[in-house]
Amino acid sequence: MSEHDLSFPCMGCEFRLLLGAPGGPGMTPPAEAVSRARGWLEACDERLSRFRESSELVSLNEDPREVVPVRPLLLKAVAAARWAAETTGGLVDPTLTGEIERAGYRRSLADAEPLALSEALGSAPIRRSAGPRAQAAWRTIEVDGAAGTVTRRPGVRIDSGGVVKGMAADIVAQLFAGYERFCVDAAGDLAIGGTRAARNPYRVEVEHPLTGEHVHTVPVSRGGIATSGLNSRMWRRADGSIAHHLLDPSTGEPAWTGVLMATALGDSALAAETLAKWALLSGPDGARRVLERRGGLVVHDDGDVELIGPLRSRVAVHLSRVPA
Repeated sequence: MSEHDLSFPCMGCEFRLLLGAPGGPGMTPPAEAVSRARGWLEACDERLSRFRESSELVSLNEDPREVVPVRPLLLKAVAAARWAAETTGGLVDPTLTGEIERAGYRRSLADAEPLALSEALGSAPIRRSAGPRAQAAWRTIEVDGAAGTVTRRPGVRIDSGGVVKGMAADIVAQLFAGYERFCVDAAGDLAIGGTRAARNPYRVEVEHPLTGEHVHTVPVSRGGIATSGLNSRMWRRADGSIAHHLLDPSTGEPAWTGVLMATALGDSALAAETLAKWALLSGPDGARRVLERRGGLVVHDDGDVELIGPLRSRVAVHLSRVPA
């Protein structure tokens, strides 16, 4: 089946859009629809990045008022971040901006030299499951859709992080809904669907974070699938220690839970992204509970791959990640 296939850098990562034939007459040609989606995603990055001084998110974080009027896209992003925190009991906490900056993640790492996860494991601290922060600042965040305002305690800064990628993938998926088949890959947060997708599911291939080998392939025809791992954003701090972007809210430090990577299925890319991060931060036992209903997999510190929930009964078939 022929599909329009476009990859491009966005949000400091690599995005990929695949779009099949229109499901009815009068629809925008796939190449044009994909081009428009790319433009919207790049505008979303400009408006919601914490690394761009001109972004709406930075303006919100610097605003001294308790109640701040914001535009609809930022309102949606803050609501998504608040939902992720509520859903995970505060493990996916969007108010750790100061902590992630102190850990060394002050600017985009898109052009930074990557560090090997295997190099970090030997010097990583004792493994422990992450916990919520005692004073949960995220609970002070209120989103008023009717008034178009965000309320939070003055000084609380919001970092929407991976939530924006999942949310953005879902919004583009809505734009593509009338086409026969589509996959929106927002740097590992995938939204998949289409009017004929059930007849020809995408086969999403999961890579091992230590070796890069393909360890499992998940057929997906509708909904979301996402992967969260320690290897995607890792850097060396001034003291020589190695840090990464997934923090333990209870300590404000990078989380080393015994899980190196988690892949989750969900009703949407945002839901899957939240579940994957929740599973990784919860440690091995917690990850099993988080992923049991919808299914997923985790890679442990020793490199072992564990299938969880419905994925246990699926046979792996190693094909390309999102084939045309």
